[in-house]
Amino acid sequence: MSLPIGHAAIGFTAYNLFCRNGSSLGRWRVPLGILVLSNLPDVDVAIGIVLRGNGNAFHRGPTHSLIFALIAGFLASRVWGLWPQWPRLGFRTCFMLILSHVLADAVLTSSPVSFFWPVAVNWSGGHSGLTHVVNLVLFGNHQDVVIILGCAFLMLLQRAFSVRFGRSLAPKG
Repeated sequence: MSLPIGHAAIGFTAYNLFCRNGSSLGRWRVPLGILVLSNLPDVDVAIGIVLRGNGNAFHRGPTHSLIFALIAGFLASRVWGLWPQWPRLGFRTCFMLILSHVLADAVLTSSPVSFFWPVAVNWSGGHSGLTHVVNLVLFGNHQDVVIILGCAFLMLLQRAFSVRFGRSLAPKG
């Protein structure tokens, strides 16, 4: 189960592997954008806590879908025009970062996601109150150690590949 740090590590890895301008990571806005976008699908947990007192009430529903990644990616890529403090990330990057969360949940957990919402909807079961969610986010991230190490390995492998062969996996342009 990926938690916020694990999703962020996956997002940073996806950005590092597939985005051409890796040098922009030095600015604080891009890492913040990666952190926010790679965790955006879990906004459904906050909505569930606010509306129902249960973080699982809406979890893994519409926000864990391809259509959400498309729409939210488009909107996020346009926000910088309205709010200059937001990082200038293109649609493809924003979409990929949000989709990385959905794919990680689909692959790394036993609960299904609503990838093809509204055609197919899968909700998380059980009850997850505010205290449980906060404790999980603050103290449960040890579960993400394997994810973080795997992401670090992939980034090192990509750097070794690009140094050895002078090529990157990121698309040109």
